[in-house]
This record gives sequence, C-alpha cells and structure tokens, in this order.
Amino acid sequence: MKFDIKEDLILLREFFHLSQEELAAKTGIDRVTLSRTEVGETSPRFELLDRIYSFCFDEGLKLNCQKEMLYKDDLKKEHILLSHASRNGIDGQITVDKGKAFNDFGKGFYCGDSYDKSASFVCRYPESSVYFIDFNPTNLKSIKFEVDTKWMLAIAYLRGTLNDFKDSKILKDIIDPILKADYVIAPIADNRMFQIIDTFISGEITDEQCKHCLAATNLGMQYVFLSETSIKHLKVLERCFLSTIEKNYLKYQQIEFQKIGFDKSKMARIQYKGKGKYIEEILK
Repeated sequence: MKFDIKEDLILLREFFHLSQEELAAKTGIDRVTLSRTEVGETSPRFELLDRIYSFCFDEGLKLNCQKEMLYKDDLKKEHILLSHASRNGIDGQITVDKGKAFNDFGKGFYCGDSYDKSASFVCRYPESSVYFIDFNPTNLKSIKFEVDTKWMLAIAYLRGTLNDFKDSKILKDIIDPILKADYVIAPIADNRMFQIIDTFISGEITDEQCKHCLAATNLGMQYVFLSETSIKHLKVLERCFLSTIEKNYLKYQQIEFQKIGFDKSKMARIQYKGKGKYIEEILK
C-alpha cells in the first residue's frame, strides 16, 4: 500500500493556506514535481515525502495523530481502530504466519491501540511506517490480560523461559484459552519489560514486585491476531509516513519515558519488597 500523498498535499496546502509555489519554496521541492505529485502523475521518492511530512510536523501539525482521531470518529459501532507498526511495510496479504515464534504470544499479526505507542517501536528504522486498521471483533473468540501474574506467566511461557514448569496445571489453565482464541488483548511487553519478567522467572523478585515494575512502564495494549479467521476481520485504512523530524521527536520521547519508567520500576522493587510470591511458590 502506498502513502496518500496526493490527498495529503491538498489537505496540507489548504490547512496552511499555501499555494503550490509557496509550499515548493518552503520545502525546497521543484514546483512542477510538486504539481505532478499532487495530481498523481508521478510516484514520489522518499526524499520528497520526507520533506513534505517533515515540514508539516515542524510547523506543529501532527498529521498522523490527527488522522487517528478522525478515523475513530468515523468508525462503525463495535469497531476498533488499531495501529500496526512496520519496519519495511506490509508485504502482500496480512497473515498470522509472518511473526516470530518467540514474540509475546507466538506467531501472529500484532497491532497496538495507540498510534504514538506503535510509531515509537519503529522510529529507529529508516523505512518504517504505521498502518491504521479497522477491526471488527464480531463473532470472534478472544482473551484479555491485564498486568498481573497470569499475563507474566503467559509471556514467559510463550517466550520459552518456563520449560522447567511446562507440566504445571496452573500454566496449562493459562495457555489453553490462548490456543483456542482468535485474538488476544494484552499489555505490550517489549524487550525491556521482558527483562523485568525474567528477574521474576529467575526468582530475584516476587510476582507483586514484578507486576508493579511492569505497570510503571505504561506501554499500552496490543491486539494479537492468532487465527486466519481473525485476519478477515481487519481492514487496512491507510499507511502513514514517518518523517525524519517525527522520528527524532519519538526517539526523544521514548528516552524520556524510559527514564521515568526505570525510576518508577526501581521504586516499585523497593516498595513491594517481600510482598507477593516467588515463582517456585506459585508453580510448585
């Protein structure tokens, strides 16, 4: 899927009250090239796209965030707007088979519930983009997790770090519903969060300490589509371009959030020390 540069050029010029000549001057793009792009006569290169969307973001218009709000306004009843972050774009049809086996919930198609959070995961990749997706959950089987012990155990098991407890009935009762679900809703567990979970699995901290450390990171919720049936309930609405300036903004924001999350996590380990249960007590 290509970017909606034609429509966005018209929108941006009207929003900023600019003629083609004025926009060309502000972005350093040849006016003829800009004109041909606006009417769809040419397929723009990365540099042109980056100049246009960087100009937009630099002028204070967070276009992709605005689009997120507008799409939510237009959603049908019961439908959910999701964001899919991609390093290189979606290649061909959406499928559950392209994900890595040791992601949070194994292979599947992963989406987030927030554009900003999704974009922050791919802002360090040169060809990354974010897709807006309309999801209709009607007649699908789902399971939802919160930041709790069940979720921590599920993530650890599916990432392959609970082999010593693979015969545990407690684990079986947690994993079986996932295997039967079309999709899962759960907190996002990036590598930084999994490092915290690993300290719980290794017996360094209790489940209560771990839970509060993870809650401090506040990465949002993810929707993981595990069945081909669930994929049929997804409709890609648009592919959003991430400009260099927006990526730099997201990187800075990410560093700030990580610092706050690290400090909160450190405080939680101290405050909840001795409270809760260790992994051996839970799965004995």
